[in-house]
Amino acid sequence: VAQAATYDAGLRAYMLNIYNYMASGLVLTGIVALLAAQSQAFLSLMYVMENGAITGMKPLAWAIMLAPLGMAMALGFGVQRMSAGVAQAAFWGFAAVMGLSLTSIFLSFTGTSIARVFFITAGTFGAMSLYGYMTKRDLSKFGSFLIMGVIGLLIASLVNIFLQSSALQFALSVIGVFVFTGLTAYDTQRLKEIYYQFTLEGEAMAKTIIMGALTLYLDFINIFVSLMQLIGERR
Repeated sequence: VAQAATYDAGLRAYMLNIYNYMASGLVLTGIVALLAAQSQAFLSLMYVMENGAITGMKPLAWAIMLAPLGMAMALGFGVQRMSAGVAQAAFWGFAAVMGLSLTSIFLSFTGTSIARVFFITAGTFGAMSLYGYMTKRDLSKFGSFLIMGVIGLLIASLVNIFLQSSALQFALSVIGVFVFTGLTAYDTQRLKEIYYQFTLEGEAMAKTIIMGALTLYLDFINIFVSLMQLIGERR
């Protein structure tokens, strides 16, 4: 009984660390996005602007928009070769660059609707993460289906950069909400299973926490962006 209690206390501390890192990353992303949206020097480097509205994107904007994808892949595949300190710095760097890439949200949507959608996202994410943590149901059978959905969304989103189809964008946003909401529960359960399956200590524990935070951070951001496209109030 004492061992089980120790395990549960250890699991709670492990998951709390993941959520703390994730929340800190979201705060950093929000601050960077807000500051960048208010910097005329930065905006002039990123966008073609007319009367305060974005009418086109410059090469730097494309680079910053695609950079988080490359950084997330580099962190995911290279974390085992990094020290915990380097992995932590890479996570903060990723969160900051993601903030730069989300600058257009602060330019395109009203502050009230951004706040509203953020709280809707937080509620949805919290409920699904709690479900993933508490449920006895094995969610792993949904994992491969959801990951295939993410790959499909990524490919279709890249195609739609060139097509600029509003109907396709709407469909991608709806599918994105469902896929990343499901992934939130799946990823939470998977992170819990990793704790039970592996004896994590020191560097291994620190790096697992950072990667767990990155995973849940991406779920949250993708739900938020999809909901902004669906119910955000444009300026």
